[in-house]
Amino acid sequence: MRSIHFTALILAFAVVGALASVSAQQPPTAVTPPTASGKAVSNDMPRPTQGQQDLQHRNPRYKIQREDVLSITFPLSPEFDQPRITVQPDGYINLQEVGSVYVQDLTVPEVVAAIKKAYSGILHEPIIDVDLIDFQRPYFLVSGQVGKPGQYDLRHDTTVSEAIAMAGGFAPTAKTQVFLYHRVSQDWMEVKKLSVKDILNGKHVNEDAYLAPGDMIFVPEKFITKFRKYVPYGVGTSVGTAFY
Repeated sequence: MRSIHFTALILAFAVVGALASVSAQQPPTAVTPPTASGKAVSNDMPRPTQGQQDLQHRNPRYKIQREDVLSITFPLSPEFDQPRITVQPDGYINLQEVGSVYVQDLTVPEVVAAIKKAYSGILHEPIIDVDLIDFQRPYFLVSGQVGKPGQYDLRHDTTVSEAIAMAGGFAPTAKTQVFLYHRVSQDWMEVKKLSVKDILNGKHVNEDAYLAPGDMIFVPEKFITKFRKYVPYGVGTSVGTAFY
């Protein structure tokens, strides 16, 4: 009997050991942490594609500027309506009962949030509508050696080569390597050098940058054009002479 009990005990240990080995070989099951509502959320959330990110970068929301005109309405509290209010030169607007609120460089949704915060001591979760009545039209500048330098409305997606065409194209004195100036912040300006000649010839077409509001394109003179301004024709010089 002792021999039978001992054999059964050995078999029991063998079975337990085999089960533990199988369990160790199986990969752990991924458990998604629940949200506050108690529902599990997958980590494989869809992310924006590169094209969507580029589109968001090219089409940022408009930011309120000085002299813009806003319409502010309170559907449930019309006594606070201000159907026409102009942004002051210092970037503030004056609101009834609460005074000045700074709105310059804010988008319209951000202005709504700022006004809600200003009225939080008077109104409980107010519904506020803000509309742009008059605002600065997006524009770009083209200067230098083009047919019609000046300021142009940025009405749609426009590339550097398209902007130069809108400005009358290159002048005979123009260098086809141009500079694109883009303001990154109040203190920093980004400058890119682009070869429009290569782009028009089908080379590096992806470098034909899209313009953002306020961008400036500068088309410089050819070196020989600059040189001839300061070296008169006469003794020792002739047309076509080059100096290095």
